[in-house]
Amino acid sequence: MAKILVIDDDSSIAESLDLYLTEEGYTVYTAATGTDGLNAFVKHAPDLVILDIRLPDIDGFTVLEDLREEEENVKVIMITAYHDMDSTIKAMKGGAFDYIHKPINVEELDMAIKKALKTLEMEKKISGLLNEPSRSFKVGDIIGNTKEMKEIFKTIGVVSQSRTTVLIQGESGTGKELIARVIHNNTSPEEPYIAVNCSAIVETLLESELFGHEKGSFTGAITRKLGKFELARHGTVFLDEISEMSLNLQAKLLRVLQEMDFERVGGKDTIKVNARIITATNKDLKLWVKEGKFRNDLYYRLNIVAIHLPPLRERREDIPALVDYLLAKINRELHKKVIGLSDEMMDLFMTYGWPGNVRELENLLTRAVVVAKSQVLTRSDFPDLSEVVTTVADEEGEEPFAIPTGRPLTLEAVEERYIRKVIKENSHRTKGELCEILGISRPTFERKLEKYGLAIERD
Repeated sequence: MAKILVIDDDSSIAESLDLYLTEEGYTVYTAATGTDGLNAFVKHAPDLVILDIRLPDIDGFTVLEDLREEEENVKVIMITAYHDMDSTIKAMKGGAFDYIHKPINVEELDMAIKKALKTLEMEKKISGLLNEPSRSFKVGDIIGNTKEMKEIFKTIGVVSQSRTTVLIQGESGTGKELIARVIHNNTSPEEPYIAVNCSAIVETLLESELFGHEKGSFTGAITRKLGKFELARHGTVFLDEISEMSLNLQAKLLRVLQEMDFERVGGKDTIKVNARIITATNKDLKLWVKEGKFRNDLYYRLNIVAIHLPPLRERREDIPALVDYLLAKINRELHKKVIGLSDEMMDLFMTYGWPGNVRELENLLTRAVVVAKSQVLTRSDFPDLSEVVTTVADEEGEEPFAIPTGRPLTLEAVEERYIRKVIKENSHRTKGELCEILGISRPTFERKLEKYGLAIERD
């Protein structure tokens, strides 16, 4: 059974805890001062420490700090008769597992003890895996063992031998820019890599960003400015969200791809383009060409080599490796030492729908690591993760809006699921008929399709 050390100068509380915990089957040690408590910790190596904040020789915060210096992952439940906010924040910031006020509620204490010991057990279980070679990652790795991802790796290897244009397609958050960076690093790593988000810059400024401008070419152009194509030299220009580029700028980009030269805004000198151009989009460009939103000739110029990144829900077997990789990255950035997920959380991750793909996974893990009390992330570390019915569940005929536990879906998420369901179940119907089923106008339907990244070839 687990060993518990109680450090409290109140003899009545120490004796009561000793009696109660012994009856519960724990091996209990007690100490009345911080110094004796630290000595007892070194001597008995307990699994858990129950620590009072007010001690006769040194305060509990100092003891907590010394305990963590002795054993970084020690589980400490701090107790105090004071209910001030500052003490609670200081205790949790200092690495306490939990914080309980006097008079002690036995049920609350029992729950905290069991949770701490369960977390400790999971940490020991997972920590043994850290030495596996498969968990060795470096910054910039693309994680994936599925057939689709392996084919992408092969394509990257092929295109890295030339400087051909590449079009990367996939839902938001799948890692399109990471693919672009890997291609660049395997082609001309010594040259500049310049990324431009076409949706984040208004058309008039985007032209200047890409091609540069001459002094006096427009109001505010007080000096000559070099554009991204010029600054990239023999490196890479990555144009993200290329679908958001205006038709006017599409024509100018087409000229660049055809002639491999351009002029600065307001300039007359012809400048050669030596950079590789990689573009990305989360839209179906074929459909956009059909609807007149994207130039047909530009599409075929960009689509010389196409890479389609599958959504995370279609490569669930990569999730454990992605979690390991992302946790290693987050630990480096935040100076943390989280080693993994509980079995319950991994099971949930494997069935969750991941509408935000890898980006959503990374954001969830980052928030969880920030607030985590232990080295293993549990359900309590993911309060914002709704347990929604997954794509797999939908295919099995379950109600797509059923929510077994957790927070309910947002109205927007429900709308997206319903539209997807209607489109899937009425694959033979025209857009007009789908509008009637949904009870919305054609323009509204088109906006919904664009908003949720849905493509319908039929009209």
